[in-house]
Amino acid sequence: MQIAIPPRVTDRAFQRLQEIGGDDPQCLRVAVEGGGCSGFQYDMHLEPAPASDDLVLEKDGARVLIDPVSLPFLADAEIDFADELIGARFVVRNPNATSSCGCGTSFSI
Repeated sequence: MQIAIPPRVTDRAFQRLQEIGGDDPQCLRVAVEGGGCSGFQYDMHLEPAPASDDLVLEKDGARVLIDPVSLPFLADAEIDFADELIGARFVVRNPNATSSCGCGTSFSI
């Protein structure tokens, strides 16, 4: 699977990463794993540094990391930060997903 358009990160997501990091900046890892109620699920967590083969999306020192296995599933996706009544979280808007579950962390292609 070839990546036509790489994923993009919104300014709001980069800003939130800067707020979280403070004096000890952390990278946000966005990965796609098998599982979840729809077949695939997103795994998002903080890490101190990228791996040598990661795609690194960076702005003003804030970094989002995507491993090469997850990258094809995230082509043309948008990584954002949402602060809603149900809570604040990083979200992925993925045009490749044909369906997703109600929680927004599981999807199918």
